[in-house]
Amino acid sequence: MHLTEEEKRVALEQTGNILENYSRERGNLIPILQQVQEKLGYVPLVAMEEVARHLGIPAVDVYSVATFYNQFRLIPPGKHQIKVCMGTACHMKGGNIILDCWKRRLGIDVNQVTPDREFSLERVACVGCCTMAPVTVIDEEVHGKVTPTRVDGLLFSFGVKILKGQQKEGEAVEEQ
Repeated sequence: MHLTEEEKRVALEQTGNILENYSRERGNLIPILQQVQEKLGYVPLVAMEEVARHLGIPAVDVYSVATFYNQFRLIPPGKHQIKVCMGTACHMKGGNIILDCWKRRLGIDVNQVTPDREFSLERVACVGCCTMAPVTVIDEEVHGKVTPTRVDGLLFSFGVKILKGQQKEGEAVEEQ
């Protein structure tokens, strides 16, 4: 995902502020990345390069750590984060169908963000609401017994309307 010059500037500024609190020891890499993500919501490439410079290690080493651990996001999260539970109960009650529905309606795959950055989609392990399966969590609000029709209703609540016959499969159309 392409970052604007302003986003790059903010990322570098925030990363610089974080690095001021850490010595140049390689053992600080993960705590630094965790703080960057906590502050920015993700770990952008420009931040990884800055961390590498600070620690005196190749940027590819920082990138390999950030991509190895699934706790790190490499793209900015959407304004609305959609998490589809794929724990055992949700899986058995059709979680895959719900995940596919979200993917089609948003026109994105798992771990992607819509071009307008309104929505991001994640597949997560059990969220602990098994009696409500299948579950989708949107902006930390749990929605249970989700059906494909309910996916459309949830999108409608965010001002997105699926216009039958007026969109390509999976394309969400914003209300005028």
